[in-house]
Amino acid sequence: MEVTPEGNESSRDAKTLISFYSNYLSNRFTSLFPSFPSNFLEKISNLYRQTLLPISTKRRAGLPLPLPSNSVNLTRTASEASRIYEVLNDIMDRFILNLHKIQENLQFWQSIAEGSNARKVYFMIFERGPRAFVNGSVQLMREAVTDGSAMQNLSHSSSVYISERIAVLSSLRCSLAAFLAQFYVEVDKCGKELAEDPEKSFSSLMHTLNGLFSKLDASIGHLHALRQNDSSIEGTYSFPLLFETLPEISQEESQWTNSEIKEAINLVCTNLQALDSYLALMVAKHQKPSNVTRYWIRYTCGAVGLSVCSFWLLRHSRLMGSSDIDIWIREAKESTVSFFNDHVEQPLLAIRDELLDTFKKRQKGVMDMEEVKLTSDSLHRMLLAFSEQTKGEAFPENASDQEMLEIVMLRYEKELVHPIQNLLHGELARALLIQVQKLKLDIEMAMLELDQILRANEINFAILAALPAFFLSLGLIVAVRAWFRQDTKAEGRGRIARIQRRLLIVEIEKTIMQYQAYFDQGLENDAQCMFGLLIYCLDRLYHAVRRHAKATGEWQCLKQDIIDLGRPGLQTSYKLSVTARMERVYDCLLPSLKRQ
Repeated sequence: MEVTPEGNESSRDAKTLISFYSNYLSNRFTSLFPSFPSNFLEKISNLYRQTLLPISTKRRAGLPLPLPSNSVNLTRTASEASRIYEVLNDIMDRFILNLHKIQENLQFWQSIAEGSNARKVYFMIFERGPRAFVNGSVQLMREAVTDGSAMQNLSHSSSVYISERIAVLSSLRCSLAAFLAQFYVEVDKCGKELAEDPEKSFSSLMHTLNGLFSKLDASIGHLHALRQNDSSIEGTYSFPLLFETLPEISQEESQWTNSEIKEAINLVCTNLQALDSYLALMVAKHQKPSNVTRYWIRYTCGAVGLSVCSFWLLRHSRLMGSSDIDIWIREAKESTVSFFNDHVEQPLLAIRDELLDTFKKRQKGVMDMEEVKLTSDSLHRMLLAFSEQTKGEAFPENASDQEMLEIVMLRYEKELVHPIQNLLHGELARALLIQVQKLKLDIEMAMLELDQILRANEINFAILAALPAFFLSLGLIVAVRAWFRQDTKAEGRGRIARIQRRLLIVEIEKTIMQYQAYFDQGLENDAQCMFGLLIYCLDRLYHAVRRHAKATGEWQCLKQDIIDLGRPGLQTSYKLSVTARMERVYDCLLPSLKRQ
């Protein structure tokens, strides 16, 4: 149920690393050259902030802030108002992107923790890279020889390894979600004031942001206490998170000046950059192994196989004086051309000729009706002459061949009594010739019917010849279609993507009910965490259904329903009725069977 948020996530990560290592190099440079003017480094830092910290004017397609619709027009007229809206959008976008990274890694570690002990041991040995494989194998064999409880010890260490990462990532997720929830609620409260006079209401909002950043610093700072002495993570908590304090609000001044607003926005950007740097390193220490690390055995076997195959091809290439590859290429080319001619070109031409009724234009068949009629007339005359001579009376011209053939057979039976005498002086030879003519007529009629059957089924034979090429093309089309549709993600168009979107609705319902349960119990911190996760889930759903709902014309209604689910003032019962309606009404959220 992964939905990757859009935006400049990769560029933001690069800026995060640049910021962190630039600060490190700056400190090292100052320690090496203490007499060097400090304002020079300060100027470079200010230049960096002016080039990298400005907020993107185009935000990603995610859940919007709870602001009135007329606030969009204000951003086009006032530059400072535009920057205020941009910094608010940037805060929400960055927290959602960081939540997505943390959630993605947390779900991986939770899936490993829910597995069996054997699955955990397998992960610790085989899915953490070659060095972990060697160390784990040596530890397993050493403990198996000494005390015989190697599997239990390794299972325990794997549980500690996984639970430590789950604890840190869960704490980070809860802290970010609580900040996001309080920020979203605060924007919802002063949304009308922001729409009417952004510069005036920004000062009070910045005071709230100052408190939120302080709470976030305190909530993340307690992670130092979570570190164990034998932690498997080295240097995780060696760098503290320090936010810059926002300017204090003067009670006598009702509105900040443009320079004060600009300075406050720069400080917010600096705090966001510091948070991104901290979270990037924290998540990097606790993130799931990459696919290359997890499946290094497969990649190693593949690399070895590729090397062997390359060496074998080299031996049969021109570089080693062999012409085997040229011969194979020529044979493959000839086979491909032959397959195309036999199973594509010729069958299609045959089908085209059949559909255009070209039977009449083709050459004569094996047998035609004229030859059969000649043979039939000749047999009729022979039977008529034999019957008249045998009976001694005249027969009509339209006499039945079957009746006259019975006369011939009766005479033939009498002649067989004395075969030699009747063969020379009787009618035995004549009766035999008449039967030969009858046999010839039967054969010609059978050949005529067979020729008609072959002509009638010629299009079927052509289709059968084209079936291999048809199935090959169909398989390629299905593979390309599945690759384009991306069914494994919620943004896709297939059945799996539709299931992922419906599971997002289920997750939103569970989060809403859990938030209400914590709120009823008076657990304010847990309730804020759940509300922040609700905003995160709504953003994922917003991004997943946006393109599909626009294609069906449902986007305006569905967008409003998603925004209503995030409004803090609405009742839980109403929100649950909205989710039920969404699953029942909108086409992009319906099950696949109900759409047919």
